[in-house]
Amino acid sequence: MTKKYKLTLLQKRAVVGLLFISPWLLGFLTFYVKSIFMAVKWSFNSIELLDTGGVKFTYVGLDNYIYMLTEHGSFTQTLVNSVFDIGIDIPLIIFFSLLMAILLNQKFKGRTLVRAIFFIPVILNADAIMETINTARQLMVDGVSTVAVDTASSAVNINVDYYFAMFENIGMPPSILDYVVSAVGRINDIITRSGVQIVVFIAALQAVPASMYEVSKIEGATAYETFWKVTFPMVTPLIITNIVYTVVDSFINSDVVNAAYEMAFTNQKWGYSSAMSLISSVIVCAILVIVCGLISRKTFYYN
Repeated sequence: MTKKYKLTLLQKRAVVGLLFISPWLLGFLTFYVKSIFMAVKWSFNSIELLDTGGVKFTYVGLDNYIYMLTEHGSFTQTLVNSVFDIGIDIPLIIFFSLLMAILLNQKFKGRTLVRAIFFIPVILNADAIMETINTARQLMVDGVSTVAVDTASSAVNINVDYYFAMFENIGMPPSILDYVVSAVGRINDIITRSGVQIVVFIAALQAVPASMYEVSKIEGATAYETFWKVTFPMVTPLIITNIVYTVVDSFINSDVVNAAYEMAFTNQKWGYSSAMSLISSVIVCAILVIVCGLISRKTFYYN
């Protein structure tokens, strides 16, 4: 008589997880992997459109990569600036989204409406809606928009240099001051690009067992201690998820991606464009591996 094999709890969870990601995995293997191989092939070739409608590939080896890294006038600087922007965006968006998730997870009247307001920018970033908004803005160039801009520009009259000098006089390091200035200049982008992260953090906060908060309250822990001993460790797995999403989202909207798009569809140099895309993709993947590797060491998993 054969003995039936029973899966353990961890194995059952692994099977459920595999079934959950199977649609994405199937699409990735079917479409995305093929695109990666095509991009690699194109990056090693000089591509020319023929009058007959075909495409001619001329193998050039690493010439496209060498040209983009050593001879192109702006690619290296654009890549560095994009990576620098990603480095600034990650902590700001993660901190802001976690803070807003904690506030929106509280019980108050109109909570659902407030949550929807913070998610509206994600919807407005859709291409179709953005085109509609841009069209409306162009139609209003000589109307209401001009008045609004003039009013806003006249209302804002702040001597920024005075505050810079004040912070420097109290001993704030220039590097921190530069970071704060960059953060202030990105407030609109941070709010606009934090909708998904806020939703993820709210889901993580709602999954924290209420018994843990009850125990911390009985033990006399303060709100500050409860956050660092209960709330923050329980949401650390989702911090990695949000970091990956933030980095990918920042990379998609970066200048280096726009430069690669322009190189391909404006200048019709697909070999150079493929090399640009692969170089930037490898660097972003390296950033993800390093950041996620460092954070995963301090990640707490509750079973």
